[in-house]
Amino acid sequence: MNIQRTLLASAILSAYSTLAFGQSTAAPAVQQVIVTANPFGTAVNDQILTPAKVLSGDELRDKAGSSLGETLSQELGVSASAFGAGASRPIIRGLEGARVKMLENGMAVSDVSGLSNDHAVAAEGAVAQQIEILRGPAALLYGSGAIGGLVNVVNERIPTTLEPKLTGQVEARASTVDTGRNMSGTLDGSVDKFAWHIDGNARNAGDYKIPGNRVLGDADSASGRLPHSDTRERNVGVGGSFVDNWGFVGASVSHLTNVYGIPSDEGSKIDQKQTRYDIDSLVKAPFAGFESFKFKAGFTDYQHAEIGQDGLAEVIFKNRSTETRAELTHKAVAGWHGTFGVQTENTHFSALSAEGGPDTVPVTRSTSNAAFVVEETDIGPVKLNAGGRVERVKREPVTGVDRSFNLHSASLGGLWPFVPGYALGATLSYAQRAPATEELYSAGPHDATVTFDVGNADFKKETSRNIELNVQKTSGLVRWKANLFRNKVSDFIYGHITGNLLDEEGNPGTELRQRIFEQADATIHGAEAELEYNPTGAGWSGRVFADTSRGKLDRGGSLPLQPANRVGVSAAYKMGALRAGLSLVHAQSQDRLASFETTDTPSYNQLNANLSYTQKLNGYDLTWFALAKNLTNDEIRVSTSVLKDIAPLPGRNFVFGVRAKF
Repeated sequence: MNIQRTLLASAILSAYSTLAFGQSTAAPAVQQVIVTANPFGTAVNDQILTPAKVLSGDELRDKAGSSLGETLSQELGVSASAFGAGASRPIIRGLEGARVKMLENGMAVSDVSGLSNDHAVAAEGAVAQQIEILRGPAALLYGSGAIGGLVNVVNERIPTTLEPKLTGQVEARASTVDTGRNMSGTLDGSVDKFAWHIDGNARNAGDYKIPGNRVLGDADSASGRLPHSDTRERNVGVGGSFVDNWGFVGASVSHLTNVYGIPSDEGSKIDQKQTRYDIDSLVKAPFAGFESFKFKAGFTDYQHAEIGQDGLAEVIFKNRSTETRAELTHKAVAGWHGTFGVQTENTHFSALSAEGGPDTVPVTRSTSNAAFVVEETDIGPVKLNAGGRVERVKREPVTGVDRSFNLHSASLGGLWPFVPGYALGATLSYAQRAPATEELYSAGPHDATVTFDVGNADFKKETSRNIELNVQKTSGLVRWKANLFRNKVSDFIYGHITGNLLDEEGNPGTELRQRIFEQADATIHGAEAELEYNPTGAGWSGRVFADTSRGKLDRGGSLPLQPANRVGVSAAYKMGALRAGLSLVHAQSQDRLASFETTDTPSYNQLNANLSYTQKLNGYDLTWFALAKNLTNDEIRVSTSVLKDIAPLPGRNFVFGVRAKF
């Protein structure tokens, strides 16, 4: 823990020395951003028991990237899988895959991004109004397996209010590193008591430039542009709802197509398609003693094909999912205010060979039925938040052994405001996760990752015991927080690259690395600290942060793909129509390797900048903006990427654009 203490101490000390300029005792007015994935719909500043981050407004637009992982990669405790420009999934405190749940408007995205890092998240951030990161008791509403937390992309395709006039936003941006072009827009309106919404996004980008050579330490490898890092994405959604004093009921439909390259030696492409249908409703004061009743239902039809260099599909992944949620929020009873409900999910998943060879994962039907409750109360000055969930999951493959899992999860958090503006908190949680379909039944080639995957149908359920301590200053011009966490996981499931080489049939060969899913006890622990000066007010503002986590197998050795220790600092200026900012993130080298990982990840510095000017033009708010990413053209390889040795992140990139709001 010496490195952790040094990182946190240096972050706090440099923050106070850097941000001491121009302080005043008056606190700025703070805009209340509501966390929609929280059962109580409270403001982000009230999320003291479940440390949360909400990206919205200008901050979201400045950080928006071509993937959800890129957009969130500099948030506290969040890194990214970075599998090229097309696929990058958030990793929270060293936990990835199925342990971090992806939501869209509070419903599961139902893609297959949790299965493997080469699979993109089927949720588009370009049209999002906000993106939420939550951990702790609130996550139990959405799944027992969300040990790492959840990410909720909010686009409000189903309107909940009536807009008095036509409102919308259109944005166009171009990027130099990949000759990229992106157009996105939203439009909202209403007729009488009917509200409607339209959104869309189109993105084209070529192979991106890299600062040095493609292969780490190989001066003879390719340079210039990273082969097979191009993307082409289209996304459109429409929705409508009937809104009245009693609440609302509505529906939406959306369709996404995404074709992107896989910058591995094989140069695969993934052709992704998803259509989803959603229903959402809210009834205010449905019964005596209750504040609201919510019902949601969604159907998702997802598939993607992994295409080889010959242009032919090799493996086709499909996932058809139906999800329902019903929630009742009750008024205070004996001082406790909370939400309880039920959730069901029915999925058909498969990863079948398109060439007549072994199937990667057989057709498998999974069902999940769950009940949950989240409550909060005040006991004197102490705030308490508690949650519980019971769930039964069943996996039924067409070939193989059926498995059933009874899951129990609970969380308890407490907050003590020991002096005005300062708070000390603690959270204890216990969560169980059923092994995913691919962890149980994989038995075939996965060409995009160049692996031959082997599951184990005898796996036990995964059990996590987590403790988190935090202290924070919640008011004034200078605000800060620090978190310590330790997560003990029994029967942790991970992919072990054995070193054996196989062919497409699973026989000894030279094409594919054997990856066997294994189970072992593990411990993940770490620390985070963040200090902000005037984060929402006019004039100067600043931020300093540091985070570190370490994942180890209890029997010895590190977990694979662990994030590097990071320290970051940023400064910004906002006055009237002008806004500007500069940020620097330093990541240390990462030499804490799993037994089958062979190379350390070098340290790097990432320097970003932003500049924007907003003017009024014929009733429009017209914002001209310029973003600069990796200004120093540093060679950046992230330790959480499977492709870290052969696929660095983009080099220096300038983004120019214009955004119109009305």
